[in-house]
Parts: sequence; structure tokens; C-alpha cells
Amino acid sequence: MFLYQHHRLYRRKILITSFLLPVILMACYFAYRQMTPFGKSSLLTVDLGQQYVDFFSYLRNTILHHPSSFFYSFSKGLGGEMFGTNAYYLLSPLNLILLFFPAQHLATGITIVTLVRYGLAGLSFAWLMQKTELQQGWRILAFSTVYSMNGWMIANQLNMIWQDALILLPLIIWGLLKLIYQNRVGTYIAWLAVILIDNYYMGWMIAIFTFLFFLWQTPALASWRQRGVIFLRYLGSSLLAAGISAVILLPTFYALMQSKGTYTETKIHSRFEYFAPKMLGKLVPGSFNFNQMPSGQPNIYIGMLLMLGACLYFFNNRFDLRRRLIGAAISIFFIFSFCYEPLDLLWHAGQFPVWYPYRFSYLFSFWCIYLAAKVLQPDFKIKKRSALILTLLIIAIYWYVGMLNLSYINSNQRNIGLCFALIAVSCLCIPRTNSPRLYDALLVLLAVCDISMSGYTALNKISYVSQPEFGNYTIALDKSVEKLKKHDPGFYRVAKTFMRTKDDPFQADFNSGDHFGSTLEPPIPAFMGAIGQPDGDGFVTYTNGTQVSDALLGYKYTMNARNTSAGQALPLSGFRPDWYSYPLVGSTSAVNLRENPHALPIAFGANAAILHLQRTTMDPLNYQSQIFQTLAGRPTLHSLFAVQNFNSVKFNNVQSAKQITGTIFRKQNLLKPASVQLEFIPPTNDSYYLTLGPNVEDNATITMNNKKFTQYDTFRNTVVINVAHDQKGQKILVNLQLKKATLWMQNVSIYQLKQRPFMASLKTLQESPLKISSYRSNRIVGTVNLQRNQRVLMTTIPAAKGWHVKVDGKPTTPQTVLNTFMAIPMSPGKHRVEFYYRPPFLILGLIITVLSLGLTGWWVKKEHQIKTIFD
Repeated sequence: MFLYQHHRLYRRKILITSFLLPVILMACYFAYRQMTPFGKSSLLTVDLGQQYVDFFSYLRNTILHHPSSFFYSFSKGLGGEMFGTNAYYLLSPLNLILLFFPAQHLATGITIVTLVRYGLAGLSFAWLMQKTELQQGWRILAFSTVYSMNGWMIANQLNMIWQDALILLPLIIWGLLKLIYQNRVGTYIAWLAVILIDNYYMGWMIAIFTFLFFLWQTPALASWRQRGVIFLRYLGSSLLAAGISAVILLPTFYALMQSKGTYTETKIHSRFEYFAPKMLGKLVPGSFNFNQMPSGQPNIYIGMLLMLGACLYFFNNRFDLRRRLIGAAISIFFIFSFCYEPLDLLWHAGQFPVWYPYRFSYLFSFWCIYLAAKVLQPDFKIKKRSALILTLLIIAIYWYVGMLNLSYINSNQRNIGLCFALIAVSCLCIPRTNSPRLYDALLVLLAVCDISMSGYTALNKISYVSQPEFGNYTIALDKSVEKLKKHDPGFYRVAKTFMRTKDDPFQADFNSGDHFGSTLEPPIPAFMGAIGQPDGDGFVTYTNGTQVSDALLGYKYTMNARNTSAGQALPLSGFRPDWYSYPLVGSTSAVNLRENPHALPIAFGANAAILHLQRTTMDPLNYQSQIFQTLAGRPTLHSLFAVQNFNSVKFNNVQSAKQITGTIFRKQNLLKPASVQLEFIPPTNDSYYLTLGPNVEDNATITMNNKKFTQYDTFRNTVVINVAHDQKGQKILVNLQLKKATLWMQNVSIYQLKQRPFMASLKTLQESPLKISSYRSNRIVGTVNLQRNQRVLMTTIPAAKGWHVKVDGKPTTPQTVLNTFMAIPMSPGKHRVEFYYRPPFLILGLIITVLSLGLTGWWVKKEHQIKTIFD
């Protein structure tokens, strides 16, 4: 009994150390880089700083303040479903740790959660080693630490949403081994269901890997009949795991088909994506930099010792030849997946990744480490001849990598990597019997130093957002939003002229028109681009509004950044002089808050002609006018915007032209600066707007009145910029300096908003507002009194199948207008209207989950009874 307890304590010490060792190693690096809480820097970079941190803030607000946002949120662009977003980004239980960190200190929480994930990955792999008895004692730390800090984990440290896969993968593999060799399915079903719920994207990749791993294990089974039975057990268990997660998967799958799934590749090309031998560069420690994020090779570094061990598996006669051949086939399949387009698409569920290529490469790292664990047993030792061959091969590989001139590898990295490789070969030549403890210590030290040096080198090449930069902005934004909510606790949208990220509305919990995320529904960027806003396949931002679009979309309040004695405190993203005429309702040290008296509510009475309006113009201002006039029941031919002429144009080192818009200007002297200066003097105090095509932003540096132009610089359609309001007779100079030899003046025009017609149409639309009596993120209830010429309740709620509408207690089918919004036909008069959102297929998914849980419970109980009988 004493020996048993001592053995258990010894094993637990190894598991605890397997958790603590990567935590300590990474915490030391974070302290060295002064990452919060160790200093003034942070882990925020790229998507983690521009997207995920805001989603974490949204999750915190949802759990602590308004749970209905779990299903739908008006902070997602103009409004959008959140089930698919949550399933992709936020369902990791480790995110609950972030609840203990206020918004401005989320970066500290992210550091803590990242360290915990490193530790849990090491603990999980060490646990697998103990259960399978592939490795014993302190030697396990060599494998668990390398696994937790492998090249994929380091390169994707900023992609926290995927890291749970490394923690759960060893548990799933242990469950699969129990299914194959012990006929016990419960562990496999449970952990596979957990990863599918935690992150279905990573779950898909792991499901493919379990099939490959299953094929590798089957030669050990006695007969083909037995293999068939085990395969059916594996298939049934996998389906049950998917069934248990159906309550998440079915609504998410539908949401994806409306958003991310629309970008799935329909044509697959049989081609290699790059010169395959470039992958050899990833065998060098620290082989990563920023340029590898958007496009690069797979991150597979696991240290030279374990990579050599994995390679030696295929030549080790101690293992069954059939299994070695299948293992070789799996390895080749992985390698081809890293460069051959059809296989790459298979792992990524039919979509090419936008940045972070070969996201499944962590599976190859696990595979290699697992093979190395089988090979590098205490009695393993290679012969001198094998050592010589390995040495020559390693030298040849490192020489070839040097010839490739890869930007993410320098000579120091190659030299250090070569030294680690040669030391590893020497280590494999030494018999362990002479001094087992010293040998094991050397093994662990070599593996840990190798992987740590690689991780530190790679992370040193990445820059990060400072904690004050993030925290101070978050505090300023939160203060402004809190003040606005105290002034008006109602339902409305807010526009602003500053931005840290496009998910600021998630960060500070307010409704706006900005969003950046993989699950953004395509109609939203299409509409926003059509009215002159910056947009892309995965983002929208409301930085280029007009008085018309502000009114239409219900931007009741605006936030302007204030100039301070220290200069501009908040990063600007737009310019709206037409807001300065709005009444000031509050201010903070960094922001002025104003109320837009022209804003319409989320729903209002409108003319039925809107049901049939089609977009017939590519001009964003004319399109805004068509929408507004149609809603008001006025002729669309009478545009609310009138084209204005520039008062004068100066041509510097380019040819002169009578017409500006559409002209291609060319440098006359390629060695000298060239520019086109547009002068405009407003003849009235109305609002004036400048339109610019995306080609202008790409090929010209723009200033206005000799000041830097504050405009969000990523857009693919013509944008609208407010250049003047209440500035009659004041000169406005717009200077476009050529960046290249030519400049196409794409859609460069000045428009005047005709204030009287706009106010007349607005007055008509303000006659029948939806008076909201209660609202939540997924439910709005109110009353409306439609006028005689109004037979539609127009909303600016994006149309979605999950929305249900009741008018006077009776279900009503909403229609989609402008290919974007819901509109509800109804008769004139007073009506009570209720909108509520339920994710499609949620009920069906819940039913399947309950049935799958019941069937799994029955199956596990039956297995236990059979085992009890045989025992």
C-alpha cells in the first residue's frame, strides 16, 4: 500500500511539474518583454489586439449584464446573430477567468489565461504519456514541454481561440485508444464532444486526425472482422459526439452558411501552393516572423531531438512493419497537405485561411512527438553508422536552408539549430545504462532549451500593443459610453470619429455600425459599401456618414474626440463637421457627446414603395437619396444631393485637365513630387461631401487644409467624406499628392446636401416612430401608428431567418428590403409590434443533443455491465 501511494505521489509530482515548467518558462519571457502584469507592454497584437480582446469584453458584458446578447447583438455591425460568433471565438471555459478582470485590465487577464493554456497543454500530454506508459518518470517533461511550446503554439499565441485544441487532443487520443483496445467509448465521445463545442473548427481537424490515427492502430487488431467491429464503434462514437454537440453545431452551421460559408471554394485546383522544399526552413529554431502570418509555411518545430526520434520510428525494426508503413503514409499525407491545395482545403473545411495558413499543423507536431515518445525509450541507442548518416543529412539540410535565403531565418538561428541537432545525435549515441538519472536530465535539458530558444526567438520578432495604449483608450471609451447611457438608457445607435479597433462597440457595450469578424453576414458590408462606408468581406465600419445615413440608421448620438493640451488623445478615424451644430449633451476629458435631432428610431412607418426599390446607381450619395426619398414617398428623381464644381484646381508636375473626376494624371517629371490641389468655397452653410474611389486612397496622399486627412484607409468602394458644414465662404483645400507615376481620379466629386428637401422627407418619416416599451438584445416590443400613406413598418434591423415578428399578437412574415433590412407590411393605424430572435435550428439541435446524451449513457452503462460480468 505504501509503495502504491508513493508511486501515485511520484506520478502526480511529474504531472504538476509538466504544468508548471512551461508556465514558468513563458512567464519568464513575458517578464523579460515586460508584458502586463510584469510591465507596460501586453500580448495584444494583430487579431488578438484588434478583434479577440473586444470579443472577450463582449463575453464579459453578456455573462454579467445582459445574457440575451448571447443570441443576438446590435453591437455586431448594424446587428447580427452571435451564436456562430460565440461558437467560433468564445466557448472555451477558460475564458471565464477573464470575468475577474475589468475591461481596461483585460490584457492582464489574457496573459494569465495564455500561461494557463501553456501549462494545461503540457499537463495533458504528460497525462497521456503516463496512461499509455510510452514514457515514464521525469523523462516525460521533455515531451510534454516540447508539446506545449511547439512551433504552432508559439506562432499562434495570439490566436487564443484555437489553443484549447492542444489541451484536448491528448485526451481525445487516449479516449480513442480505450475505444480500440478496451472497447470503452465514453472517454472518446466525451472529449470529442467537448472540442466540437469548444471550437468546431479545430474539432473538424481533430476528427480527421482521429481517423488517420485509427488507421495506424488497426494492424494491431487480430482479424478483419474485429477491425470492422471496432471501426463501426469508432464511427458510431464519433457521430454521437457530434450529436451531443448538435445544440451548438446546428445553429452554428446555419449561421456559417449565411456568413463565412458563403466564401467556401467551389473550384479546387490540383496544384502546389509553393515550392515544397521551403518547408525545410521550419526545421530551424525560431523560424517565424510577422510575414509568416498572412502567408507562409507550416509551423512544425518540435526541437531537433524529438524530430530525429520521430524520423527514426520508420526505420526501427522493433515496431510492426505494417504500422510503420501506415505511419509513413500518414506523415506523407501531412506533408502534402502543407503544400497541395486540395488537401489543404480539406483540413480547413473548404476555405482558404485568411492569414495564419496551415492551421492544422499542430496535429503534425503531436504526431511527431508521439512517434518520438515510442522510439526514445530508456534502452534506445543508435549505431555509429546511423549517427554518421544523420549528421551528414542534418548538415545537408541546414546548408540547403541557408541557400534558400528565407527572410525569417538568419545565420545565428541556423548555427544554433545545427548545434542542437548535432548534440541530439550525440545524445542518441550515448547508452543510458551508465548513468540513467544524468542521462534523463540531459534529455530533458536538451529538449527544453531547444524549444525555449526557438519560442523566444520567434516571439522577439513580433511587436505588441502597450498596456497604457490599450487601457487608456478603453477607459476613455467606457467613460463616454457610461455617461451616454446615464443620459439616455434607451435603444439607439452611436457614431464616432475615433477608433482603436472595429470592434469598439463590443469593447464598450454600445450599438453602432462597426464590426470585424469571420461570421459577418455578407449583406451588411454590401449595404455599407453601397452607401459610402469602408467595408470588406469580414468587416464594416461607420466612419463616413452623412446627415441622411445618420438619420436613416438611427444614429441618435455622436462622439467626437476632443483636443487636449497634450494633443489628440484618441486615434481619429473620420471627420464630421456637420455634427458640431448638434446640441452637446455631455462630455468627458477625451470625448464630446452630442445628440442628433434627425435620427429615426430602429423602426418607423414608411411608404410601401420601399419593398420594390432596387439599386440602380453606384454613386453612394444618389443611393442614399433614393432610399430616403422612397421611404418618404417622394420622387427619387429629385436627389437630396447636388453636384458642385471646384472653384479652382492647381496642377503640380501633372498635365492640366478640364474635368477632374475620371481623369488619369501622370507625372511629367518622374523624379519630382506631383500633386493635384482642389479648391472649394462653399456657397451656403449646408453640409458638403467629397466622394473618393478606392484607387485614389491607394495612390495618393491626401491632406485637407494642409492637415492630415483623417479617414479609415481600407475600403473597396467609393467613400463619402464630410468636408464642410456651416462654412459659407471659407476656402477648403484638398491636396492629392501622387504616390506613384499615375493617379486615377476615381469618383472624385463634391456634393451639397439640399437641406430643405431632406428636412421635408425626414419630417414625413418622423410621423410614425416605433415607440419601444421594452427591449433586450434579442427582443423588441413597441407600438406604432402608421399614417394613411404608410403601409410598411421599415426597420434597420438586418434581415435574418431567426427573427420572428408578431403584429397585434399575430405572427407576421417580414420581408427583406434593400437586400439587407426587415420590413413588415401592415395597414395604417395603431399596432403593437413584437420582434424576437431565436437561432434557427436551436430547438432541433437541443433535441438531438438530449437524444445523443441518452444513447451515450445507455451505451456506456451497457459496456460497464458487460465488463462486470466478465470480471
